[in-house]
Amino acid sequence: MKDITIRDARIEDAERFCEIYNPYVLGTSISFEEEAVSPKAMRERIATKLERYAWIAACEGEQVLGYAYYGSWRERAAYAGTVETSVYLDEEARGQGLGKLLYGALLDRARAQGRHVAMGVVALPNEASEALQLSFGFTRAAVFHEVGYKAGAWVDIAFWELKL
Repeated sequence: MKDITIRDARIEDAERFCEIYNPYVLGTSISFEEEAVSPKAMRERIATKLERYAWIAACEGEQVLGYAYYGSWRERAAYAGTVETSVYLDEEARGQGLGKLLYGALLDRARAQGRHVAMGVVALPNEASEALQLSFGFTRAAVFHEVGYKAGAWVDIAFWELKL
């Protein structure tokens, strides 16, 4: 990778975000969604998140290679200081340190916004995502067994937490 810039997500990124995200939806258990997300739905997600949270993109030139965002962890007001994080990379951009760059920038945004705790939710097994959580000092808070069902199999999830 050459020079990578991190910038705020834009509504017009929706199509590219779908290109990055939908392979996770259709070919893995990393996302528990089961149908590809349309650009229209992605535009709505971006707009909604940007009202109160952060959504960022990693770019090489004008090409978006990955994105990260956080949103509410739970809906009740008492949880307002806690956010759930997500990072998605283009298949060609994985394994080059981009996830770490994006996640660091996202956590910096959460701190700047006065968030108190970041939660990472990882479908298991996912060594790369768990290593990413550990690299930022997250601790594994819980494992929930067989709480998701996708691609004909029950899937465990791990909750990771970081006090910001």
